[in-house]
Amino acid sequence: MEVEASSKSKALPVTESPVAKEGHRRMTRKGVSAAISYMVSAVLLIMFNKAVLSSYNFPYANVITLFQTISSCLFLYVMRRMKIISFSSGQPESIADDATTLVPIKTLIETLPLASSYLLYMLITMESVRALNVPMYTTLRRTTVAFTMVVEYFLTRQKHSFAVLSSVGIIILGAFIAGARDLSFDSYGYAIVFVANICTAVYLASIARIGKSSGLSSFGLMWSNGIICGPALLIWTAMNGDLQALLDFPYLFSPGFQAVMLLSCIMAFFLNYFVFLNTTLNSALTQTICGNLKDLFTIGIGWLIFGGLPFDLLNVVGQSTGFLGSCLYAYCKLKGK
Repeated sequence: MEVEASSKSKALPVTESPVAKEGHRRMTRKGVSAAISYMVSAVLLIMFNKAVLSSYNFPYANVITLFQTISSCLFLYVMRRMKIISFSSGQPESIADDATTLVPIKTLIETLPLASSYLLYMLITMESVRALNVPMYTTLRRTTVAFTMVVEYFLTRQKHSFAVLSSVGIIILGAFIAGARDLSFDSYGYAIVFVANICTAVYLASIARIGKSSGLSSFGLMWSNGIICGPALLIWTAMNGDLQALLDFPYLFSPGFQAVMLLSCIMAFFLNYFVFLNTTLNSALTQTICGNLKDLFTIGIGWLIFGGLPFDLLNVVGQSTGFLGSCLYAYCKLKGK
C-alpha cells in the first residue's frame, strides 16, 4: 500500500477527484492552477506563432495541426512507455504495458463523439474565419459561453447559479459592444459561426462527460483523440493537396523552420493537456470563460509587442466589460457560488 501511494504521489495531475460533485462547488487549487496554466500556454503559443512562424510565411494550417497531433501521440506514447503517466484514472504506473492496455477498442469507440466534434470544430472554424471580418467573428465566437451552458445542461444536467448566469450575460454584452461598429449581417457567415460555437460547446462538454464515464485521464483522452483524429487529418491534408504543397515549401529543410515547428508542437501539446485538465477539473463553461480571458490578454500583449491596433472607444469599453464579466465568473467559482 505504501509503494502504491508513493507511486501515485509522483504522478502528473490527470483528472478530477472522483469524490468531486457537480453543482456550485468551489474551484480547487488544482482547478485554479489548470485554468491559469491554460491561459498562459495559450497566450504564449499565439505570441510564438505570430512572432516566429509567420516569418516563414507557412500557409498550411492543416499541416501544422497534423504535425501537432502526431507529435502529441508520440510524446504520450513515450511517456506511457516510460511509466511517467497513466491513461486511466487511478491506474498505477507499474501496470503491464502492452498494446492491449493503452486504450481498449471499446473505450476508443466511446470517445468517438469527442474526436468527431473536434474535427468538425476545426473544419468549420476555418470556414467561419473566411466568411466574416475579424471583429464580427470575434464577437460571435464569444457567444460560445451561452452555447456551452445549454450543451452542458443537456449532456450533464449541469445547472448554474444566478451569479454565474449574470457574469455570462455581461461577457456576451461586452462582446457585442466591442463589435458594435461591425454589426453587418451576413446570414451565411452568422450560421457558420454559430455552428462552430455549437461544435466547440459539444467538444468541451464531451471532454467533461466522456472523461468521467470512460475512466480515462486527461492524457488518455488526448491519446484517444489523437489516434482517431490523426488518420482523418492525414487523409484530409492529402486530399486537399497540402501535403504535396509542403514538399515544395522553400524552408522545409531549414534548421530554423524545423526548430520552430518542433517548438510549436511542444507548446500545442501542453496547451491541449491543459484544455483537457481544466475542463475535467472544473467544467466546460470554465474552459470557455478562460478562452475569453485568454483572448483579452492576447489582444493586450499583442498591442504592446506588435502594435498596429487602432484605438476604438467602443472596442475598449466592450473588452473591459467582457473582462469584468470574466472576473465576476472567476469570483463566483472561487467562492463556490
